[in-house]
Amino acid sequence: MNRDDVIDVSSWRRRVPPVGPRLIRRGLAALLVLIVLAGTFYQVQPESVGVVLRFGRYVRTADPGLHMKIPLAESVTKVPVQRQLKQEFGFRTVEAAVRTKYSEKDFSDESMMLTGDLNVAIVEWIVQYRVSDPYQYLFKVRNPEDTFRAMNEAVMREIVGDRTVTEVLTIGRQEIETKVEAELQALAKQYELGLTIDQVVLQDVNPPNPVKPSWDAVNQAQQQRDRLINEARAEYNKVVPRAKGEAEQTVLQAQGYALDRVNRAQGDSTRFKAVYEAYRKAPEVTRRRMYLETMQRVLPLLGGKVFLDKNAKGLLPLLPLQNLTGAPAEERKAGGER
Repeated sequence: MNRDDVIDVSSWRRRVPPVGPRLIRRGLAALLVLIVLAGTFYQVQPESVGVVLRFGRYVRTADPGLHMKIPLAESVTKVPVQRQLKQEFGFRTVEAAVRTKYSEKDFSDESMMLTGDLNVAIVEWIVQYRVSDPYQYLFKVRNPEDTFRAMNEAVMREIVGDRTVTEVLTIGRQEIETKVEAELQALAKQYELGLTIDQVVLQDVNPPNPVKPSWDAVNQAQQQRDRLINEARAEYNKVVPRAKGEAEQTVLQAQGYALDRVNRAQGDSTRFKAVYEAYRKAPEVTRRRMYLETMQRVLPLLGGKVFLDKNAKGLLPLLPLQNLTGAPAEERKAGGER
């Protein structure tokens, strides 16, 4: 190795300025200022509020925006009050997408429930809620999320236990959701959880897997029964009203015919009485009037008449006697029937 390749570092030490106490103090002061500034300002997101504690004691609630606090003395806990939270029972969502993925873990200890008729149902549900009072949520109850979860299970088991398995699986779902929501809200207010229940949704309600085939067979039979009942009702509604209408029509026609006959009989009776009264007052006049009216009605039906002397001779053969012999036999017959 040559002497030219040797580097003398002693000269470097003489060139580096020594770090004095003043420079160290300035660096510590700058670092302290940064720490103070970082601990003084804090940002609250639009959907949250900041709960400020001073030495662990609640002092105020900060709205969304930029705020200041006393460094090292005050701390801020941010609570989402505008965000809708949810808890799932009987299942867990791993990834929510177009095809939602669920956890394969068994949560039957949450969802398996005993109904009022001593049957077992698998009830899975979702509770959606919001934090309405951050102070109560943080300080009134220890572990509010776990407490709220236990309340959900207790209320749901109570409501399901008061109903039959058929109601739970079919027609009673809406009523169960409404009642669970109301009782959960009442309990949350009683325990001062600071939560508002938005919605309770029964996600899925099924019988246990060992009895599910039998339950499906029963449901199919019930659906077939309901279909046959609906078809019978439809046929009933089609035939019975028509028969009732025809019966009413027949009755009305009979009533109309009876009324017509009665009115005609009363009219004829009244007319006969009037004629009789007129006849009783003037018998000869009435008798002659009736005779003339009858002749006026009968004589036109007889046709023309020719009266000849029995001693007359030399009658003209061209005389159209056939036109004077009266009306045709059909007209005379018809007149006689009248």
